[in-house]
Amino acid sequence: MIILGIDQGIATTGYGVVKLKTQQKLLKSQKIKDSNFQCLELGCILTDQSKRFSLRLKKMSSHLRTIIKKYNPDICAIETLFFFQNKKTAIQVSQAAGVTLYTLEQCGIPVVEFSPQEVKKSLTNNGWAKKQHIQEKVKKIFKLKEIPYSDDAADALAIAYYCAKRYIQDNTIINQRK
Repeated sequence: MIILGIDQGIATTGYGVVKLKTQQKLLKSQKIKDSNFQCLELGCILTDQSKRFSLRLKKMSSHLRTIIKKYNPDICAIETLFFFQNKKTAIQVSQAAGVTLYTLEQCGIPVVEFSPQEVKKSLTNNGWAKKQHIQEKVKKIFKLKEIPYSDDAADALAIAYYCAKRYIQDNTIINQRK
């Protein structure tokens, strides 16, 4: 199973692609080994703030389609959006999220959403963990040589990891693709 994780943004959208090496359902009492997970790719979709907003959204969709074509994920996990004090930023991030959801739907990829706090708590036992702590945990879980260069990419990988763990534990969040 391949899981795509996305950390929404407009200037920077993080993504992480995780392969779940086992699909067996585990009992709730069983521990999930981190060796069951492999990071296939992590990175960021960057858009130029000097470009028209519509062109930035187009670039995001195009880059996302490239990732989907390369990995053919079974599911995509994204963080539930929470609004910021800056209304313009909130609106633009919401529009970017809409483009992401539309692109995933067009490609037939089911989407699940998780709150940032539940993802952080799962990784660190602290729902309010700092970005650096998430980066360190992701490095350890996936045996990366270095801490991910971007906290957005690390967050996306954490979201994909959390989705995979949830799938293994309860086997209910994944619906069949079209």
